[in-house]
Order: sequence, then C-alpha cells, then structure tokens
Amino acid sequence: MESIRILGTGSYVPPKRLTNFDLQNMGLDTTDEWIVKRTGVSERRIADPDVTTSDLSLEASRKALDMAGLEAKDLDLIIVGTITPDTCCPSAANWLQAKLDAHQAVSFDVTAACSGFIFTLNVASQYLKTDACQTILVVGAEVMSNTMSE
Repeated sequence: MESIRILGTGSYVPPKRLTNFDLQNMGLDTTDEWIVKRTGVSERRIADPDVTTSDLSLEASRKALDMAGLEAKDLDLIIVGTITPDTCCPSAANWLQAKLDAHQAVSFDVTAACSGFIFTLNVASQYLKTDACQTILVVGAEVMSNTMSE
C-alpha cells in the first residue's frame, strides 16, 4: 500500500463579514475585546440565504482539485463533513457530486459537528487503507448563518 497523501487543498468563505464591532453596534452587550479574549473570533462570514453548503464546497473543491492536478472524473469518493447539509436527503455530498459532474464517485456526508472534518478524514483514510478507493475528496463545510433567524 502506498502512503496516504493530501494532494491539494482549497478553501472558500462567503464575502459578507460580520465583525465583533458590528455586533457591538447592533446593541448587543459585548465588545470586540471581550469576544476575542474568550473565543479568538474577530469576525464571522455570512452566506446569502440562497447559498448552500454544497455551493461553498464546490468553490473549495475546485481549488483543491486544481492544486492536486486532478479532475472531478478522477474521484472515487466524495465525503462532506457537515451539520448544515443543503437538504436532509440527498446529502450535501450528493449535491456536490452533481455540481462537480463526478457521477462515477460515491458520495455521502459525515455529521459530527465540531469534530466532523476529523472524522471525515478518518473515514477517508479507512477507504484508502483497504484499497476500496484511490482518490477521495474530503470536504468540511458549514453554512451556520442560514440557521440563524433575525
């Protein structure tokens, strides 16, 4: 068995920012200093209501595939770690598979909240170790802003 390697990485965040100063100016009883000291967070990204987890995943996946010198047709498996799938069924990975035009790939989600991406990597490594797959796209993506109400 060959060693398992990460061939490419990619990332994407929505352009809209919500800073701690924005929250303070909205009348919340908080300050940038208070939030940063306790969480390290200075801003969060806000997706438009029509943007889905698979939309964010698509942009990041294209970058990762490009870095790896691969095409979607090279993928055997797509695993998305998320607790905010586009729909309950089909999974975000299924939506991503269709958007990538990677119809030959098996796809599914891993739902494990904060540790989801780590679990997703672990699941992918098991498929690779058993030679069940050769090339796997692993994605960690969330659209938490769409779960919030105003």
